[in-house]
Amino acid sequence: MPRRAAVRSMPHVLFAISCAILTGFVLVPELFGAGKTKDYGLWYWAGQQVLSGGNLYPEQSAGYLPFLYPPFAAVLLALPSYFGKVPLYLLLAIVNSIAWWGVSRLSNAMTGAGRIPGRWLAALPSILTISFIFDQYDLGQPNLLLLALILAGFACLQRQRPIAAGALIALAAALKAFPIAVLPYLLWRRQWRAALSMASLLVVFTLLVPSAVRGLERTTSELGIWAQAMVGGESGFGQREAQNWSWVNQSLLAVTHRLLRPVDFNAINPEQPPRYINVVTLERRTADLVSLVVAVAIGLGFLLVMPRQAERCAQSDAEELAILLCLVTIASPLARQYYFVWLFFPLTVLIHRAAFDSRPAARRLSATAIVVASLLLTLSLPVFPKLLQALGNNLLATLVLIAALAWHLQHPIRSMAASASIRGRSVPIPARA
Repeated sequence: MPRRAAVRSMPHVLFAISCAILTGFVLVPELFGAGKTKDYGLWYWAGQQVLSGGNLYPEQSAGYLPFLYPPFAAVLLALPSYFGKVPLYLLLAIVNSIAWWGVSRLSNAMTGAGRIPGRWLAALPSILTISFIFDQYDLGQPNLLLLALILAGFACLQRQRPIAAGALIALAAALKAFPIAVLPYLLWRRQWRAALSMASLLVVFTLLVPSAVRGLERTTSELGIWAQAMVGGESGFGQREAQNWSWVNQSLLAVTHRLLRPVDFNAINPEQPPRYINVVTLERRTADLVSLVVAVAIGLGFLLVMPRQAERCAQSDAEELAILLCLVTIASPLARQYYFVWLFFPLTVLIHRAAFDSRPAARRLSATAIVVASLLLTLSLPVFPKLLQALGNNLLATLVLIAALAWHLQHPIRSMAASASIRGRSVPIPARA
C-alpha cells in the first residue's frame, strides 16, 4: 500500500520538483551570476518607469520601442518592481507555476470525456509541452498565464457566468494583445453578455486602469504609440523585422511569406549568410493576399465543422475550444516557440479521446495525431537544424491537431451527442462505468 500511494503521488512530487528547478533557472543567475537575462530585465525596467513617472515608450528610441506591451502590463509590474529584481522575478516564477497547475487542472476537467484521468495520464500534456513551459520561465513570458485565464474564462462560460468569463478573457487580451481574437468567436456563438463584458472590461484594463496611475492624456498618448508600433509598416509588424520573417516565427503569416517570397529566414543572425526557402518569388502584397486567403479558408473550415447550437455537447465544446486555441496561436502575426504552449489544451483533449473514446478507430486516430504532432514539435529542439523551424514544424503540428479535432467534431459519439445543449447550455457527460 505505501508503494502504491508513492506511485500515485509521484506526478505531484515531480511537478513540485519541476517548478523548483525552473524557478532556479530564473533566480540562480540573478543571485549568483551576472544577472538574469532574456525579458526579465525589461519587466523590471517597465515597472520602474511607472514608479518613477518615466516614459514607457521613450522618444530617444528613434521609433524602436524596447517595451512592446500595452501600458496596463507595465502598471501591473510596478508594485513588485518596487521591492527589487529578485522579488519581481520570484513572483513571476510563482505566477507561472500557479498558471501551469491551473492549466493542467482545467484542461483535464474540460475535455468533455466524462472521465477522471489517472495522475500519469493527467501529467502527459505537461510532459509533451515541457519545452514550451520551460520557455515561459526562462524567458519570463506570460503565455502560460494567458492560457490559464482563457481556460478559466471558458470554464465560467460553461457554468453560465458570462460576465466573469468576459472579464478573464479581457484580462488576457489586456496583458498581451493576441487573445483578442477570441472576441469574434464569442460573437459568432452569440455569447452576447460574455462578449459585451470582454469588450467593456478591455477598455477598463487598457485605458482606465493605467489612466488612474499615469493620467488619461498620457495613457491615451502611450496607447497610440504602442498601437502604431504593433501595426508596423514596410519594416514589418511589431518593429522586429528580423524576427518577423525568421525561423523563430512560426505563425501562418510568417511561414507563408517564407515560402512565397525571398525573405532571409536566418536574418536574426546577421553575422551568418542569408538563407531562403521560397518555392516561388512573389511581391509582399501578393504574399499578404495569399496568407489572407489561406487564413480565411481555414476559418471557414472551422465554421463548417462547428456543430449547430442544438447539437452541441460537452465533448464538442471541448473540441471546438481546442481548435479555437490552435487558430488563435497560429493567427497571431508573431508566434514564437513559447506561443505554442497553447497546444496544451488541444493535446489534452486528444489524449482523453485516445484513452476513453469507445471507438477503436477514433482512439487510433487520436493517438496517431498526438504522436505525429509531438514528433513535429520536437524538431524545434536545438539539436535540429533551423531549416525545419523555418519550414514551420510547429505550424504543421498545430494543423495536425486541428485536423484530428475537426474529425471528432464531424464524427461525434452518438451517446455523447444525446447530451446536447439546452438553450445553449452544454450539459456535462456522465462518467461511464
